[in-house]
Amino acid sequence: MSLSSEVRPDGVRVITMSYPPVNALPVQGWFDVAAAMREASADDATRAVVLRAEGRGFNAGVDIKEMQRIEGFSGILGANRGCYEAFKAIYECAAPVVSAVNGFCLGGGVGLVGNSDVIIAADDAYFGVPEVDRGALGAATHLSRLVPHHMLRSMYYTSRTVTAQRLAEFGSVTAVVPAAELTDAAVAFAAEIAAKDPRVIRAAKEALNGIDPIDVNRSYRHEQGYTFELNLAGVADAHRDEFVASGGSPTA
Repeated sequence: MSLSSEVRPDGVRVITMSYPPVNALPVQGWFDVAAAMREASADDATRAVVLRAEGRGFNAGVDIKEMQRIEGFSGILGANRGCYEAFKAIYECAAPVVSAVNGFCLGGGVGLVGNSDVIIAADDAYFGVPEVDRGALGAATHLSRLVPHHMLRSMYYTSRTVTAQRLAEFGSVTAVVPAAELTDAAVAFAAEIAAKDPRVIRAAKEALNGIDPIDVNRSYRHEQGYTFELNLAGVADAHRDEFVASGGSPTA
C-alpha cells in the first residue's frame, strides 16, 4: 500500500494511489492523500496536480474490512475524519486538481473527484455512492457536483452507478479517453493549466471556491453526523458485517 507524489519539470505534480486489491483506502490512506495535497498546495513549483490510481479501479471508498477489524468506534471515526481531511485538502489545494479516473469510482472516490477541479475519465470508468447499502451516509455533497438534483436522489437511494460517458454529457467529466491513454490525457490537460501564470491560476482557484453555491466542507460534515447516528444505533455495523461476509467486492 502506498501513495507517491512526483513533480514534473513542467510543474505538474502527479499523485498516485496504490492500495491493492481495489484501492479501498485504509484510515491512514485518507490522511496520506490529505498530506500530499497540502504539500502540493504549499509548493510554489506545483502548478497543477493530477490525482490518479494504479490498479483496476480508481477508488472503492473506505476499507470496510479494516474498519470491522477495529474494535469500538475508532475505525469509523478515523475513516470519517480521514475522508473529511482528504476531500477538504483537494478542494482547498491552491493549485487546480485534475482527477484521472479509471474503472470504478465509488463512495469516498466520488468525494475525491467531486472536490477536484477537472475530471478526465477512462472509457471503462463509472461512478456511484453505495453508502446506503453499507448502512452509512456521505459523499452526496460531492455527487451533487456531478449530476442533476433528482438524479442525485435516485442514485443515492438505490446505489446505482453512472458511466463516465453520461457524466461527460452533463459536462461533469471533461473528457473520456481509452484506458491506456488516461494518464497521458490527464497530464496533458494539467500541463495546459501549468503553462499559465501560476499567480493568476491560484487566484482563479480561490475565486472559484469563493463563489461556490454550497460550502462543501460544512455540507459533508453535516452528512457525517447522520453516519455517526447510524453507527451508534448499530445499523451500520450490521451492514458492514454483511458486506465483509459477502467477500467485499467493490460492486457488491
